[in-house]
Amino acid sequence: MTEIIIFLDDIDPIVFFGANNSLLDKIRSFFPKIKIIARGNELKCIGEDREITIFAEKFNDLVEYYLKYHRLDEQDIEKYFFDTEHMKTASNGDFEQILVFGTSGKPVRARTVNQLVLVNDYKANDLIIAEGPAGTGKTYTSIALAVRALKEREVKKIILTRPAVEAGERLGFLPGDMKEKLDPYLQPLYDALHDMIPYKKLETWLEDGTIQIAPLAFMRGRTLENAFAILDEAQNATISQLKMFLTRMGVSSKFIMTGDTTQIDLPRKSESGLLQAMRILAGIEGISIIKFDERDIVRHKLVKKIVRAYEQEETEKEIPPSPL
Repeated sequence: MTEIIIFLDDIDPIVFFGANNSLLDKIRSFFPKIKIIARGNELKCIGEDREITIFAEKFNDLVEYYLKYHRLDEQDIEKYFFDTEHMKTASNGDFEQILVFGTSGKPVRARTVNQLVLVNDYKANDLIIAEGPAGTGKTYTSIALAVRALKEREVKKIILTRPAVEAGERLGFLPGDMKEKLDPYLQPLYDALHDMIPYKKLETWLEDGTIQIAPLAFMRGRTLENAFAILDEAQNATISQLKMFLTRMGVSSKFIMTGDTTQIDLPRKSESGLLQAMRILAGIEGISIIKFDERDIVRHKLVKKIVRAYEQEETEKEIPPSPL
């Protein structure tokens, strides 16, 4: 049995569920095997994995429709979301790669070939290096794996870290103490966690140290046992920093490093520990190196074209001009 809680942010549940829960009852009629309990802006759903998966995906579509058109009635529910043929198609879908259910109830799953490789390689390897352009879901998929591992008690804590390298800006000029300076830099990691863990639960785990987010320098001297550690932006870790991070690995730990070697912000690209690690660790049993590319980009469709344009520019720079 699976239990999820869906949060209806910025939606009036009285309007969304209809007078006397008439619309909610209509939704319930399509999922008789699921126990659906509405409390304020929270919807608790309990049922078998496959049923919950189908429900979560359809309900998320319903929410998006409501937010877009600001209307919802029984005909909308029947016509656009829960018609018999659509339900039959959904029932035959492959839900093997669902990692976690997000706070909106939407399943988080591998969406591209290399994201699926990452999920599958995780089963057989304790260290994974995922390299590729921005927007390919390297970090997001890795964090989903970590959250799943924590929920299923495969590990006792999650460690998320980044090297505090300034990408053209100066951290020292930002206001506040060290934590306040670094929090915006680590915000993408917080954003991913907020997508997958209810706010109150996440705050509890952050406070008691079950989930830790810190700059890479704070890892020195530690041994990470029974932990899932993710080093994001690994291309900006120096050779010595990356070696330090890798040697933190303790018993029953999983490590993932993600990075984009085309966006190295170090003074000299040759100092990037990720470039060296991908070279010297290749072929070692228990280590997987995955190369993401533009086909894995899941952001706005223009991002693929932007990445391709920059790659073309770099390629042209590397080709020497032909002699006259």
